[in-house]
Amino acid sequence: MSEYLLLADIGNTCIKIVFARPDALEAAYSLPTRAQHTADSLGLSLLQLVALRGLRPKDISACLVCSVVPDVSALFHEALAKYLNKTPLSFPGDFDIDLVNGYDQPQEVGADRLLAAFAARKLFPDPPSIISVDFGTATTFDCVSGDTYLGGLICPGLFSSRNALAANTAKLPRISLEMTEDHVRIGRNTVTSMNHGFLFGFAAMTEGLCQRLKEQLPGPTFVVGTGGAARDLSRICRAFDIVRPDLILEGLRLLWARGGVRATA
Repeated sequence: MSEYLLLADIGNTCIKIVFARPDALEAAYSLPTRAQHTADSLGLSLLQLVALRGLRPKDISACLVCSVVPDVSALFHEALAKYLNKTPLSFPGDFDIDLVNGYDQPQEVGADRLLAAFAARKLFPDPPSIISVDFGTATTFDCVSGDTYLGGLICPGLFSSRNALAANTAKLPRISLEMTEDHVRIGRNTVTSMNHGFLFGFAAMTEGLCQRLKEQLPGPTFVVGTGGAARDLSRICRAFDIVRPDLILEGLRLLWARGGVRATA
């Protein structure tokens, strides 16, 4: 059996887990990021996913993790050690990347933002500039010029905004944000008004901000959409050149494939 990797992107809303070969992502699964998790609950879930994939723990060559939730990350590492007998590698601590971090305070950049930018540049090396747009708990825009990460923007997230509106208004319902139409129309009921307001509003925000960012970057600029809502939004958003839903996990795979593990003393 060829080499298998277990890759994990631990975000504020969900833990995305992918089984991959060094040259391609394969099966993807999602667990909620919950304060109630224990190392045992995570470990049992991981064992179930490994079995569901038709694998055994010994079939996993390496585990790589990118996390923006330190408490859950610690539990996840414990679960991997206890249930899969694996010591995971974490980004950025265990890896060197050939992308210059141009942030004023480099340590402030979220691991997910930097890894998405790295993956976008490695997957698409030719354009002078790249913008990666990640629709997660927050919506982030990250800019790369040449081999330098410049920084970007942090905006409200699509689903977190929906949840906040429903929680803080007495009469507005919690909507599903289903993509049912390709053109905005005047809503004649509350659900349509909200659904089109959120979806087309975020599409317009993405188009507008990408255009404004492009004005500051050496062109042409290539725009990569990623995250849970990217594929649906690409139907109505003209900003994207391509959508790669799992760009952060692609980054982990690329790090392993290129042998970018940092040497330890």
